[in-house]
Amino acid sequence: MRRRLAFKLIVSLTVMFALVNAVSQYLNVDVQERQLLESVVRGTDQLSKSITGATWHSMLADHRDAAYQVMQTIASRQGVDHIRIFNKDGWLMFSTDSREPIRLDKRAEVCNPCHSTAEPLVSLTPRSRSREFRNPDGSRHLAMISPILNEPACSEAPCHAHPPSLSVLGVLDVGMDLAVVDAEVASIRVRSLAFGLVEIALIGAIVIVFTRRFVSRPIQELVEATKAISELRLDQPIRINTSQELSELARSFNVMREHLQSAQDENVQFTHRLEAMVEERTAQLKAAQVKLLQTDRLASLGQLAASVAHEINNPISGVLNLSMLLQRIVDRNEQVPPERLPEFRRYLGQVVSETARVGRIVADLLAFSRRSRRPETLASIKEIVENTMTLVSHKLELGGVQLELHMGENVPALRCDPSQMQQVVMNLLLNAAEATPPGGRVTVTTAVDLASNRLVLEVRDTGAGMQPAVVDKIFDPFFTTKEEGKGVGLGLAVVYGIVQSHGGEIEVKSAVGSGTTFRVLLPLGPPVVGGGGVA
Repeated sequence: MRRRLAFKLIVSLTVMFALVNAVSQYLNVDVQERQLLESVVRGTDQLSKSITGATWHSMLADHRDAAYQVMQTIASRQGVDHIRIFNKDGWLMFSTDSREPIRLDKRAEVCNPCHSTAEPLVSLTPRSRSREFRNPDGSRHLAMISPILNEPACSEAPCHAHPPSLSVLGVLDVGMDLAVVDAEVASIRVRSLAFGLVEIALIGAIVIVFTRRFVSRPIQELVEATKAISELRLDQPIRINTSQELSELARSFNVMREHLQSAQDENVQFTHRLEAMVEERTAQLKAAQVKLLQTDRLASLGQLAASVAHEINNPISGVLNLSMLLQRIVDRNEQVPPERLPEFRRYLGQVVSETARVGRIVADLLAFSRRSRRPETLASIKEIVENTMTLVSHKLELGGVQLELHMGENVPALRCDPSQMQQVVMNLLLNAAEATPPGGRVTVTTAVDLASNRLVLEVRDTGAGMQPAVVDKIFDPFFTTKEEGKGVGLGLAVVYGIVQSHGGEIEVKSAVGSGTTFRVLLPLGPPVVGGGGVA
């Protein structure tokens, strides 16, 4: 509130007027006080002349008691403080106050107006013959001296003639009480203060109304307009007609608002055009993407066909060559010569082997390209591993590879396709057996990861391990590290697809010289309590 311009303006104008009013009232009270004192001086002068005129005949006839009685009567009037008469030598001839000293020094305060110079003054103005003083009780008084001149009627009188050379016979001193004047001045001060406060209040109210009408309200409208512009609400024009400066400022704001609105409209139009261009480009990109996908599919299909043709061509060529050899062995009577019967049988065994190889290639290809999942049932991973071990144990024994099983206790049943899961275990075991040299070891472990509620299947071998570049590609279709004719590179790709279709993950850890570990994690159903530990 104190930082607002309107508040500062109201306070400044009010304080300024209050100061001007205070000085004006002070000067006004001072002038009125001076006027009252002048009135009292004039009244005292008239009173002095009246006393002189009233006692002139008595003093001329030397009836002093009568003259003193007149002065005593006048002194008893309200407002008259004292009346005194001094002769030219300063002796007190009469005083309404009996406590007055008999003689005064000419340096006294009452003698000052006439005896302030070397020669006594005779002609003085009423104001110069008056003086103000305060009694010990603090009351203020005004006294005026009037010289008693030696008139011819007095100097030539037979009773008490004074020499004509004597110009002043004495001094009449009349004192007036200024209590009434002080009360009037105090009353004037109170009225002036009250009027000043009322005027300050009225002026303050006028300043407040004026400031709110011509300053605060227009500025508030400008502030609201700037807020609206900052919020991009540009449809609200500013209308201010209180003053030329604020009106000009409002017009400037309106021009700025119109320019901003034009720029905003241009931005909206540009945005719409840009969105249309983006949509058009997106449609073009989608069409190009569709073409790329089709091209990629055709390329993949071509690669697949080439790889399958290459893989199948080798055993088919062998079967063809073996068939031609068998045909040569058979004589014209379509009989096998007895001496060549072992060779014939060996050739037949190779035909069977190569034909089985073609079947395995086709089976792996079908398994890799299969997109639909078979119906899932609850199956025991322990039984799947044991059944698979029965099928591959003979091959492990022929290769001199030792097999170790660590089946976790209380491993729950897994909802899966048992045949596909058996294919996963078999492919992992066969790969481990082929990678492990004679005398090595293949370890199969099953457990439950309680933190993620997943079944963990690990197949670890003690083979030569793999380079990091090989590990990054082992799940790619048709990638193999086996010798040509011993693998098509689809086994681990099939394993990866089956694990992914079951919502699981497969991890590989391998280092050259330290063997390889395949870790399969498959989600379980409800949380397992009391399962085996994590391998």
